[in-house]
Amino acid sequence: MSRPAVRALAPYVAGTSIEEVRRRFGHARIVKLASNENPLGSSPLALAALRSADRLNLYLDDAHEALRERLGQREGLQAENVVLGHGSNEIVNTIAQTFLDPGDEVVMADPTFSLYRLAVSLVGALPVEVPLLDGVHDIERMLAAVGPRTKAFFVCDPNNPTATVLPAFAWDYLLERLPPDVLLVIDRAYAEYLDTPGFEVASVVLGRGNVVVLRTMSKAYGLASLRFGYAYGDRESIDWLQRVRLPFNVSRPAALGAAAALDDRAFLEKSIALNAVERSRVIGELRERGFHCYPSGANFYAVTVPISAHEAYEALLERGIIVRSGDALRMPGRLRVTVGTNEENDAFLAALAGATIGDRA
Repeated sequence: MSRPAVRALAPYVAGTSIEEVRRRFGHARIVKLASNENPLGSSPLALAALRSADRLNLYLDDAHEALRERLGQREGLQAENVVLGHGSNEIVNTIAQTFLDPGDEVVMADPTFSLYRLAVSLVGALPVEVPLLDGVHDIERMLAAVGPRTKAFFVCDPNNPTATVLPAFAWDYLLERLPPDVLLVIDRAYAEYLDTPGFEVASVVLGRGNVVVLRTMSKAYGLASLRFGYAYGDRESIDWLQRVRLPFNVSRPAALGAAAALDDRAFLEKSIALNAVERSRVIGELRERGFHCYPSGANFYAVTVPISAHEAYEALLERGIIVRSGDALRMPGRLRVTVGTNEENDAFLAALAGATIGDRA
């Protein structure tokens, strides 16, 4: 029999796959706007590096010193301030395993990325969830929820699933008031799409300490299947994480692809530019139709629907469009939709109207 903490968990459910929709409906053309993937594909330089991968029969570099040094230098930090992961999701689990004891409390928003709750609960710690305020982290109420048992404080910025961004003054307020003995975990999976950074990573890492900033190459760099994430932090926090992470958790192909993608500035800039134009266009059109969309700082947006989120999700599936139902994300009445290409976004807008959703907004 499994541990009680495991029996109490609801498993993480990923977005619907293209293959599943094809099996159900037989569509020849399917548009997937469910998982916040890069609609332009993957970094060409990363793909070229993967084709040249060799010596896969050997256990090679586990420290990835050179790659960690490169990642650190991007933020004015050192290799000792960087830990790598099998996606940033693995680092979330490693944080829980490293720093949390049963009965510890972890403050987080509601809704936010569901893996935080899962990882915290699995080690017997207690998630303290504070409702968002107009779709944004309510930092004042989150700080009020900090108590003597609080061990960590999670902030997802831009927040998943709402895509909202914490303004700079809120960061200042948080960093001034969060007790120094509380681990601050900042998830910036979508940082490349931000118009303004809100804070400087190096100043927080070096100035505050007791902080871990999560990053990933699954989104803007288009390497979701490669599973490569990393985190910045003060040296002490990163050293503890290095002790707990699994050996060889980052594969050689993942490290090669990530290193090459860092050089692919052209692909990154093209991806960011496309997202900015299409995000503004689609959200603007949805608002003109009467839908409410939170302001988005990511490559997705959260939009209201006048019927249940599940009904809207199913109606779109029937028309070959995959999105995420807010019912599965603790965001009832909304859909989470990835920003796609111009053609993909037009297909979504047409399907929304064809499902008579827009007529009832």
